[in-house]
Amino acid sequence: MDDPAATKYRTLFLSDLHLGSRGMQADFLLDFLRHNEADTVYLVGDIVDGWRLKSGWYWPQSHNDVVQKLLRKARKGARVVYVPGNHDEFARDYVGLVFGGVEVVESAVHETADGKKMLIIHGDQFDIVVRNARWLAFLGDWAYDWALWINTQFNRLRRVFGFGYWSFSAWAKLKVKDAVNFIGDFEQTLAAEAAKRGVDGVICGHIHHATIKTIDGALYVNIGDFVESCTAIAEHADGRFEILHWRSTAEERAPAKAEPSRLTERAAA
Repeated sequence: MDDPAATKYRTLFLSDLHLGSRGMQADFLLDFLRHNEADTVYLVGDIVDGWRLKSGWYWPQSHNDVVQKLLRKARKGARVVYVPGNHDEFARDYVGLVFGGVEVVESAVHETADGKKMLIIHGDQFDIVVRNARWLAFLGDWAYDWALWINTQFNRLRRVFGFGYWSFSAWAKLKVKDAVNFIGDFEQTLAAEAAKRGVDGVICGHIHHATIKTIDGALYVNIGDFVESCTAIAEHADGRFEILHWRSTAEERAPAKAEPSRLTERAAA
């Protein structure tokens, strides 16, 4: 059951949930959906991981619970807009249709409370690897899964000794030169696309790196993901954007040394 004291925002943005993959953090996402409401919810690509589901079916009850909670928000009156990405590109065949109150669109322009116009797009369209070397994208995806597995084992040991979560891949993104250059190029390209379309900024996903910054006069907002960082973007009533770091929020609220599975039980209640 949703929390009657849930925080209410003007708009919530979620991206890169990767439902159907083993790395998806359904526990934290269910907890997030229970404690946060909005007038409008944007699902900005890679919500379902079609690449993973093609290679082997994985769909636990918790992933179904996530879908049901999103549909429930639509039934309760929230506007829910789904912008597909590269992992759920199959949904691009249904652009213009509405399913269970969820609108499927190629991209969108969102006007904030203070009048800014923001392009909403997943961002894979501007990733040269995804566009021109699909096999390399799959290889990179496999390497990312391997890093997640290593990260999981490492953090189990950290919990035993009372340490908090630490992300190897997030660290690598900020330390490995090629990764830093890729993120910088991606951000510059998306900011330039916003300027080209005559809007004030862009809200995207794809690279699993949450940030809010101004690039050459354009506001660049990346939502992050619910695989590792467990981040979302919230728009407040005054139009201000904020990154919500839900992993740390949920862990701080949970009893000391509680396993994430404990959160699942409460969130699914």
